[in-house]
Amino acid sequence: MDDPLRTRIEQYYATVPLLFSDAEEYGPLRLFVRKEPGAPYYGGPGHAQPVGGAPVGADDIERVRARQRELGVPQAFEWLAEAAPALRERIEAAGLPVLERPLMIFDQHRAVPPQPLPDRVTVRALTADDPALPAALALPRLAFAEPGTPLSSAGATELWDLAAELTADGTVATVRPSLAAGHKTLVAALADDGTPLAVGHYHPAGGATEIGGIGTLPTARRRGLGAAVTTALVTHARAHGVHTVFLAYADEAVARLYARLGFRPAGTTLLIADQPARS
Repeated sequence: MDDPLRTRIEQYYATVPLLFSDAEEYGPLRLFVRKEPGAPYYGGPGHAQPVGGAPVGADDIERVRARQRELGVPQAFEWLAEAAPALRERIEAAGLPVLERPLMIFDQHRAVPPQPLPDRVTVRALTADDPALPAALALPRLAFAEPGTPLSSAGATELWDLAAELTADGTVATVRPSLAAGHKTLVAALADDGTPLAVGHYHPAGGATEIGGIGTLPTARRRGLGAAVTTALVTHARAHGVHTVFLAYADEAVARLYARLGFRPAGTTLLIADQPARS
């Protein structure tokens, strides 16, 4: 990864959580603490540090973990491997298993390839009051519960049942302000009855963004919907002043799809195994 790209991605990781959290400093480490309900954030290298950062000791890691225990959130860490090359060894020495999530970036000078859609399917960015919003927020839970590309039985009935649960427990209400303010963009491929079939999102910050949460309803897989949502997210981000668009992946088959769409390798994110997904 070249230095300018690494800097843009690292600045993004340092900036976007501050839309929703406060930063607490623990020597060379930083912990993002949620201001409002939502998926908890993580610890990582203090982003004011130079590349490589100040040495991280076992006591620094333990201070962050102690604060996470106090907050009742998972002991999660996440960082760009190239920005803190020695941190993985120290995190693993503290007993936390580390996973790799390779990154891919879309060339900012490349045209976004159009993707065909099945009949009676449309793709659009959802508004804060969109009637499809609850089901769109529910969809990744079904998609990621059954990872990969095989078809399965989880479909519209299960989706709307889960959407009702997320509405009742306040999850939907917590997302509406972020959509209304433009802090989050949620794109969905929808059937003609308004049922979301595939979704993805991005949070812009400083002209950069990471695309995430791309999932397809298990009964709607193998129809090109994930590719259509991905390219729609890139197109929407570009139209709203974002120049650096990247994503992480965990599956080589998915990486090949992203490569066909125009993404190329761009470094690696490291995180703790089984920590909650960012949203």
